[in-house]
Amino acid sequence: MLTIKIENFSYLDNEILKNVEFKLDQGSHLSIIGESGCGKSTLLKLIYGLIDCDNGEIFWNDVQILGPKYNLVPGMSFMKYLAQDFDLMPFITVGENVGKFLSNFYPEEKQNRIDELLELVEMTKFKHIKAKFLSGGQMQRVALARVLAQEPEVLLLDEPFSHIDNFRKNDLRRKIFTYLKEKQITTIVASHDINDVLSFSDEIIVLKDKIILEKATPKELYLHPKHKYTAALFGEVNEMEIDGNLQLIYPNQLQVVENSDLKVEVIKSYFKGKSYLIEAKSENQTVFFENEKDIPKTAIVYLKKIDL
Repeated sequence: MLTIKIENFSYLDNEILKNVEFKLDQGSHLSIIGESGCGKSTLLKLIYGLIDCDNGEIFWNDVQILGPKYNLVPGMSFMKYLAQDFDLMPFITVGENVGKFLSNFYPEEKQNRIDELLELVEMTKFKHIKAKFLSGGQMQRVALARVLAQEPEVLLLDEPFSHIDNFRKNDLRRKIFTYLKEKQITTIVASHDINDVLSFSDEIIVLKDKIILEKATPKELYLHPKHKYTAALFGEVNEMEIDGNLQLIYPNQLQVVENSDLKVEVIKSYFKGKSYLIEAKSENQTVFFENEKDIPKTAIVYLKKIDL
């Protein structure tokens, strides 16, 4: 079990994290979301031991995770951390980068492991290419393979798919996260991309203003967010008074009907593929809703809330 208890963490007199406390069972997948600068990357570095946690404690089972003050080489051997800069060796091959930390005592097993991981990240044909010739997305896939090479007990991923093309990203997510679950690798992902989060997490933490704002399962957090900030991380959201109660309503929860108490005038429509996102205005606010067909500007429509 991973146990985190951070009373506070500051950098150059700037407090970044405060009262961050949670536990994570072995094999669980936790995602951390929040706006840029909220402390996601800093939290991962504290957990890995890259920076000292002077006002708090972090344990993996019975082992306390300590920072550079206590370790000549920062970082814990049973953990791997994938930062946003990848840190590949540019003048050696893709295969050599992946196998950098694997033992040379068993060369055949080492090569089999390299081949297995390159297949997982769809980089097999680049095995003998030097890393300096790769694109950003290809480098990120190699970096993913490298952190998996020694099969860590805990894996920390900071924006792990941010440079990868959309057409490849979805399939790669499924492969990587399925592999991590099968191997029971405890995983923490910090991400801006909601597609990294909703389908693959056991729990999600929302960071805002130094603290944990909310912590829940993906379904609970999406369907019943306690704060507009949380709901807005999943996309457009309306804050509306219905039946005397202020509610958070996603655009796909508003349906066009023949008549209702909610009357709006269309301002603009945005084609989203399967549907249109319609921007409209009511008496005193902007309202977003989804509709299968485009609706012309200035059209008057009536909306009703539906349950997801």
